[in-house]
Amino acid sequence: MTPIEVLFPLIFLVLTGYLCGKTGFIATTQLEGLRRFIFYIAIPVFLFLNMYQADLDKVASPQLLLAFYIPVLMCYLLTLTTKWLNNKKAMAEAAMWGLGGTYSNTVLVGLPVIIAALGSEAGSLVFMIITFHSALLFALSFLFSSNRSGSLIETLKPLFVNPIVLSISAGLLFNALYIPLPKLLFSGLEWLAKPAISGALFVLGVSLVQYSIKQAWKRALLLSITKLWVLPMMVFGFANWLQLSEIHTAVLTLMAASPLGVNAYLVARQQQCAQDTLAASVVISTMLSPFSISAWLYLLI
Repeated sequence: MTPIEVLFPLIFLVLTGYLCGKTGFIATTQLEGLRRFIFYIAIPVFLFLNMYQADLDKVASPQLLLAFYIPVLMCYLLTLTTKWLNNKKAMAEAAMWGLGGTYSNTVLVGLPVIIAALGSEAGSLVFMIITFHSALLFALSFLFSSNRSGSLIETLKPLFVNPIVLSISAGLLFNALYIPLPKLLFSGLEWLAKPAISGALFVLGVSLVQYSIKQAWKRALLLSITKLWVLPMMVFGFANWLQLSEIHTAVLTLMAASPLGVNAYLVARQQQCAQDTLAASVVISTMLSPFSISAWLYLLI
């Protein structure tokens, strides 16, 4: 399976949503209801089930986690700081830029590419690493984008009431405490989670009608370069410095080289900040990723 074959369904869904919005087939009132279903029900259930089923016992290699998460944190803080220095009154926007430069579409893009290129064993390694991927980056983004003039409780409130953070935390808690879910309930939750990713991509496409891509494309291109090249180069260098095996280095680098995940746009929408930039970044990074991923595959394998 080539990167283009993996990425085509994502681009197809976004374009379908865009055409539905552009032609008026999906009205604004309908879009808001669809957004609420995807953001408050489907996506949280999807994340909860992924965290609930994650094999936490396998997260036992400090070197693997350090080789991935240290460069991710460094890139996040570097992107955030650079943006904040340009406008010290826009910390919330800087936080969204940090998220846009580091949050990977690992499940939809990275995982299929890794399995196709390196085999199923390499694919299982992915879930050992990304267990806390969303929780870490979303928590940082909500923390930095909160109102600093308020109390500590007000600053941390988004971490506890946001459906994405709540679902991830609940999934990890149920997993760690070995709390079983009734089979019928689990089956029902799986059905609720099925439209999460496709629905989010479709909603993204419809939402793009509301934004001017012409105004956001330069910012989106800069974030896409950060996501597709700067972050994976940092991960690649750190993995080599820690002397990881070739397959482990390849897995980590391809994960980092995945395009920006659509959930980053949903977080930006929730925070009502940099929505147009992150929406355009999801599209542009996804469209450019077949070329960048192909280059990384040539370099790594």
